[in-house]
Formats: sequence, C-alpha cells, structure tokens
Amino acid sequence: MNQRALLLVNRHARRGQTDLSRAIERLRELEFELVEVPIQSAGQISKVIRQHKDAVDLVIIGGGDGTLNAAIDGLIDTQLPLGILPLGTANDLARTLHLPTSLAEACDVIAKGQLERIDLGWVNGNHFFNVASLGLGVKITQRLSRDIKRRWGVFAYAIAAIQVLLKSVPFTAEIRVNGESYQVRTVQIAIGNGRYYGGGMTVAKDAAIDDQRLDLYSLEIQKWWQMVALLPNMRSGTHSSWSFVRSLSGQEIEIKTLRQHSINTDGELTTTTPAHFRVIPKAISVLVP
Repeated sequence: MNQRALLLVNRHARRGQTDLSRAIERLRELEFELVEVPIQSAGQISKVIRQHKDAVDLVIIGGGDGTLNAAIDGLIDTQLPLGILPLGTANDLARTLHLPTSLAEACDVIAKGQLERIDLGWVNGNHFFNVASLGLGVKITQRLSRDIKRRWGVFAYAIAAIQVLLKSVPFTAEIRVNGESYQVRTVQIAIGNGRYYGGGMTVAKDAAIDDQRLDLYSLEIQKWWQMVALLPNMRSGTHSSWSFVRSLSGQEIEIKTLRQHSINTDGELTTTTPAHFRVIPKAISVLVP
C-alpha cells in the first residue's frame, strides 16, 4: 500500500531548485503518494502540517535547518513521522542523524529507514533541534544573508565567524545548572540538544540528539588568537580541553545577562535573555538509516 506523504519544500534553499525535481521523481518511484503544498514562508509550515494531520502518514521536509525548525510545533502536535531531504547550506540536523547528502539516498532512507524518537531543545517557548546560542552565534546569524550562503555554501559560516570575531566584545552572564551558579565573562554561550551546528561544529564530544540532556559551552577567551587556535577542536568536539572553555550539561539551564541579549535557535533569532532552557526527551519521530 502506498504511503501518503505531505511534501513541504523551501524552494529558496541552496539546493531547492536544482535537485528537487529528481527527489520528487525518486519518491514516486518508491511508491509515495505525494501531497505537495506550496510554502510562501516558513511560518506556514506547522499550520499546514496540522491541516493535513488525518490525510497523510508522514511529513517530508525539504530544506535546511531553519525550514526544519519551522516544522517542529506541527510535528509535536500531530506526532506525524518526519522524513528529511537535506537541501540547505549546513544541514546540521541531517549530519547529526547520519543522513546521506545524496538526495536519492535520502529518499531511500525515508522509504526504508528506521523510526527513531529524538529529543528537542526548548527555550522561552521556542523549540530547537540543534543549538541555541548567544554572543558570537547571533552576530554570525545576522551577517549570513541568503545570497552569501548560496554563493559560499558551508564556508559562509567560517567567513562570517572571522568577520565577527575581530569585533567581538565579551559580556557578563550568570549560568545556573544542576543547582549551581556560574558567573562568566564570555563571547559566546551555546546550548546544544543535537551534536552539530554551524556547518559541522560539534557541541560536545559525546553529544547526541537522544541523550536526554543539553550540553553547554562558554567561550571565555580574552585574545582573538585563542579562538583561531580553538577552531580545530570545535570541529572535533574536544574544545573543553582548553582552559578558557567552560563545559556544562543538564536537563534544565537558566541564563541571565546584565543587558538583554538575542538568542539564536537553529539559525533564527527567536528570543532573548533571561532564558530558561530545557530538554524534551523523545519528542518526535524521525526516519534515519
């Protein structure tokens, strides 16, 4: 029996135009009955998912991490399984879930893969898959235009990071986790639910999207060269070995700052400090290899 799938695609994603038709053809070969709904903005996605709750068996999202993030509320409400076509620039959720970059292979995972329950992060009423951050991460997000990401791909994150780093100014924050309070002077605080973010940076060496915890790091650097030296460790997740990197973990985290700071969740600015973070264990089902 054919599976009925709601297909929602960000046609502005980096690979949204060129590769989509081949993916649709492959899904039909795999005997999916596709319900395609044009999406004008990410804000429509959860509403459309709710509207099709009783008409489909699963939801297939084509796009990057921002598009996937926009589907979270609809997926929670309907509990429809999620299939992913990685069409974005960074595709960090796809990387965390070990999904193939080839769209034909990604289609095969949707047809033949296993359902896995994964955790979600939550901050001030906003859900996220990968990472929430304040400091450098917010400034990088503000510099990343659609044109820059389309032109440079994943390297756009590194280019923006270098530009931001040269002008970074530390800020003061209070972090509360597991009954302990920490006063820090930092340029970046990141709280991860998944493993990867920012085009392949790693939140923590042993981070996983189903470990029912949040992983936090705070970059308490004083010189710009410390960040440059740190970058290889950020890719491998071993950055906690440096004395100026504070690493913490827990199911709930609170952050307060002297002045209000914007917070980036999965690449979108969604809330501000003060912030209350928590993990929501096994919140939705995703198709994985």
